[in-house]
Amino acid sequence: MALPGIFRRLKRDEQGATLVEFALVSPVFFMALIGMFDICYNIYAASIINGALQKAARDSTIEAADNNQSSIDSRVSDAVRKVVPTAQFSFERSAYTNFSDVGRPEDFTDSNNDGMCNDGEAFEDVNGNAQWDADRGSTGFGGARDAVLYTVTVTYNRQFPLHKMIGLSPTVTTQATTVLRNQPFAMQDVTVTVEYCS
Repeated sequence: MALPGIFRRLKRDEQGATLVEFALVSPVFFMALIGMFDICYNIYAASIINGALQKAARDSTIEAADNNQSSIDSRVSDAVRKVVPTAQFSFERSAYTNFSDVGRPEDFTDSNNDGMCNDGEAFEDVNGNAQWDADRGSTGFGGARDAVLYTVTVTYNRQFPLHKMIGLSPTVTTQATTVLRNQPFAMQDVTVTVEYCS
């Protein structure tokens, strides 16, 4: 069956093919582009958080810095909020006698060889809270010559709508950590008492 003249011309006509191809490719292209923007934004935000944390940590190492804790923390949040206005912050500080003590548990005598501090076993109460801890750090700025682990956790809303399309969380949580030694403004106070596990 012969096609009428107009249909024969339409069959051979290639005008508009680019438009159809673009319509097929563009959703994938724009999704990839938005994803790249989201990743770059989060990397930039993390670098701002790390920079602000390093500066605040250096300010925390001087004598009497614990009197300025809210001021030091607000400098971090002010710097980050210039880039991430919706950011919510959580700050933690733990002080240790030495860098090698960071994250280490308090030593104890494991009399029953079960790997846990229990049944009246003796332990060194390094942080002075009268209980055995899996992390021997004491909360706060510490004293002279102490190594201080300073951690800031930042949670903020994603800036690009990609999370709705591919099922990601609408928020991003980033954590930055640094360890610095306090200045030697006095003798280091090292007091360890022996306590007993319950």
